[in-house]
Amino acid sequence: GVRDVMFLYEENRCSMTYMYEYPEYLKIKLPKKTARRYPAYELYLYGEGTYAEENKNLLLTGIPVLFLPGNAGSYKQVRSLGSIALRKAEDVDFKYHFNFFSVNFNEELVALYGGSLQRQTKFVHECIKVILKLYRDQEFAPSSVAIVGHSMGGLVARALLTLKNFKPELINLLITQATPHIAPVMPLDRYLTDFYTAVNNHWILKAQDLRNLTTLSVAGGFRDYQVRSGLAFLPRLTQHDSALSVVSSAVPKAWASTDHLSIVWCKELILATVRAFFDLIDENTKQITEDPKKRMSVLNHHFVRHPAKMFEENPELFTNLTGAFMWITVKGSKWTYSVYNDSDGKYFAFPLASHRKSYSHVYCENSMLDTNSWIYGCMNTNSSMCLEAADLSWRAELLPTTKVVMLKLLDYPSLSHIVIQVPPGVGNKYTLGCEFFKEDSRTVQLPVTHLFSFGLSSSKIILNSSGLIYNVQLQHFNQIYQAFKIYIDSYCQPLKERKPSVYRLHIPWSYEDSITVAKVPSLAEVSAKLHIAQPHNDSSLPELIIYSSPDCQYEVILKTSLLQVLGQIVRFHAGAFPVYIVSNILLTYGGQLNTLRSTGQCSDFSLELVRTAKPYKVEPLISIVVFLQGFNWFREIWESLSLPEVDAAVLSSQDAWFPLVSLILFLFGTGIAYWSGVFFSTSLRLFSSLWLTLIRPTELQKDKLITPRRLCGMMSLALISWTTCGAFAVLIIYLQYLFKFFFTSVFHFQDSGHSKETSQNSSTHTVKPQSSVDSIPEATQSPSNSKTLAEAMNSLKMHITILNLFTWIVLLNLPSLIYWLKNLRYNVRLDPDPCRSTAILLVCILEILMNSSTSEVKSSKLLKIAAKVPLPLSVAMLAFGRMHLYRVPHFVTFSLLLHVLCCFV
Repeated sequence: GVRDVMFLYEENRCSMTYMYEYPEYLKIKLPKKTARRYPAYELYLYGEGTYAEENKNLLLTGIPVLFLPGNAGSYKQVRSLGSIALRKAEDVDFKYHFNFFSVNFNEELVALYGGSLQRQTKFVHECIKVILKLYRDQEFAPSSVAIVGHSMGGLVARALLTLKNFKPELINLLITQATPHIAPVMPLDRYLTDFYTAVNNHWILKAQDLRNLTTLSVAGGFRDYQVRSGLAFLPRLTQHDSALSVVSSAVPKAWASTDHLSIVWCKELILATVRAFFDLIDENTKQITEDPKKRMSVLNHHFVRHPAKMFEENPELFTNLTGAFMWITVKGSKWTYSVYNDSDGKYFAFPLASHRKSYSHVYCENSMLDTNSWIYGCMNTNSSMCLEAADLSWRAELLPTTKVVMLKLLDYPSLSHIVIQVPPGVGNKYTLGCEFFKEDSRTVQLPVTHLFSFGLSSSKIILNSSGLIYNVQLQHFNQIYQAFKIYIDSYCQPLKERKPSVYRLHIPWSYEDSITVAKVPSLAEVSAKLHIAQPHNDSSLPELIIYSSPDCQYEVILKTSLLQVLGQIVRFHAGAFPVYIVSNILLTYGGQLNTLRSTGQCSDFSLELVRTAKPYKVEPLISIVVFLQGFNWFREIWESLSLPEVDAAVLSSQDAWFPLVSLILFLFGTGIAYWSGVFFSTSLRLFSSLWLTLIRPTELQKDKLITPRRLCGMMSLALISWTTCGAFAVLIIYLQYLFKFFFTSVFHFQDSGHSKETSQNSSTHTVKPQSSVDSIPEATQSPSNSKTLAEAMNSLKMHITILNLFTWIVLLNLPSLIYWLKNLRYNVRLDPDPCRSTAILLVCILEILMNSSTSEVKSSKLLKIAAKVPLPLSVAMLAFGRMHLYRVPHFVTFSLLLHVLCCFV
């Protein structure tokens, strides 16, 4: 599944964008107060060559666009948009042009640390004010700024509207690229999740106030494994008529999936964006239009359905068919025509009266991909010629190799003829085709195979008519955990040049279509999987539309792809992996404490994991709670206890929960936990053996759990946590624990080897190479030595498990540490710090635990409680930690705190 997500995606079909002149970034001077408050952030103006020189005095006359980079993103990523927009402005002799600004966020890791998101949002607000002041004295001064946000930059742009003193009219257009709008990819701290909650709640509750803001979200498709496209769709119930979410594979003229970085330089997408910008300009104000309807119309034209014509706000509905063209009447139901060096223009007229009774639809296609009108509707009833006709070219749709029109005859009762225009084509070679058909004859239903068929069975259908289009409806294909491979085998008559076939997977409830172009005859493979599950109020069916070559037979075979099903599980739930891994380790830890209490011996980590970490111990309880939350009385009791909502219930409401997915994730967590235990044990033995071959250590003395020296160490690390970064203190105590663990193990292995040797020389029973705390100089100590070695080995086993748990706490806190180190030159103290209080507690706990042994815990009155607590904690972790990873360390800390108390009580 991981391999499917990370490597098995379509090849990169994006072209690179290039600058024709050297890019320059002019730093904009900010007000002193702003610069002092945000020392790490900067604002730049993009330019090239002569244009950059002209703008050094900041006498700007263009239209302002602000680019916001995302997680670890650079302000220089604006160059693709800025350069292509500059070339486009040159094409129109600078009648209109755009000034592209970019914010430098110091490449902060805001996807992993949410503490700076609010600060970034406020800085962007200040930048908008500064930008608009630059145009204050211009004739056509802008009153708003368009924003393009990549990744988390798009979320920061949406968050502007949550600021108390922000005026919504300062933004009229927002375009986001691969922005996770729904939820964070990795919810590693509460500042991140709280920020998301505040932004999405505001956009849902204040939807009516946001109607003047037009928003476009572009997702990268399956190539983007960092941000899955389902997260990039704007939340439902927000701005139905002023927001649009599309996947790049469905964008006309691009038709390509992009990875998380290439979406900012993909030439096909950048061209669509820049064309949209220029079409949005109001000729009167020389700025982006204030009309929300026009803005949505332009975005739909360039990003949803392109009619292969230049955008017109009010296109002429009727046109005059003039010119000395020959009129030809076509009475047949099917027609094809090839054009090559035709010197005379022609009009082909198709009378509809004879076809209305027999057919329901007419379909026409044209392989000439120019932007001229080519199909019309005529209303003459008495003549085969008409001078005035309705332009039906606006009903067309552009595909990679052709432009097509599908008309339902009942929707055009007043039309008497369909007219196809073929202009003189010197040097051009293209084909046209039209056919009348009944919808039922071209629509075939294909039931998809069951999830548990594992690709062993298949659904098959053969299309053997000679039509130009087929519609294969995929029944029961509506969930995100479904994934199929569709094989389309085309058989054609030989020795005939044919146009390529186009296979389009159309998902009616979201703009996530994918298009495959294949030569004929050939065997093509199409992957069918969803970014968004079908809404409950939607009954439409996904369709495989085949734009076929004439006289070809097509065989469609559909099979479940187990590999891609696993890939969907990883794609949608990889963020929850740490929760399941830690849950397994915590169950094992509880099992070891329980075995220690009952037998006096600590079991091996791997054996205890197999015995204790069972999914049926945790999953049923969570499923019962999710089921009961469907009842109002239970929900009221739950809310009265101030308990958070169970994450599985939230995922189910978002249609992101699979059957048996939790079991699969739990087993995956078991596997990772097992190998992490093996890694620690193997590392311990290798390190100890290597150390012993190099150095012969002296005796290790056992002392008290709490000493003045250790108290000073605790206070020092607590002070470091409070004054700098909690994760830094956690890392120090972890490294100290790790060193102590390996150093102690050297003595244990040395003593076990020594005692084994002396026992064999004195002909006593052989002692297994176990660990010991004290060295044994004489063979006469062998009987007591056996007990000491066993005790030492018990302690080592327990420390391996604790270190395993603590490793995951360090990993989950690592992003805030990296953020702190990156910004150390600006501020010594991380503020806000998501793990400061937890770090202080962990420092105290681990300072004691690293010096403890199982002999102190065995006789504790609290051991029974400490052994039973990990099970409910594991249940709570899976219930409340899947979408809130920052809660995981709290559950582990509580369990370790009980262990510490066992050392004293």
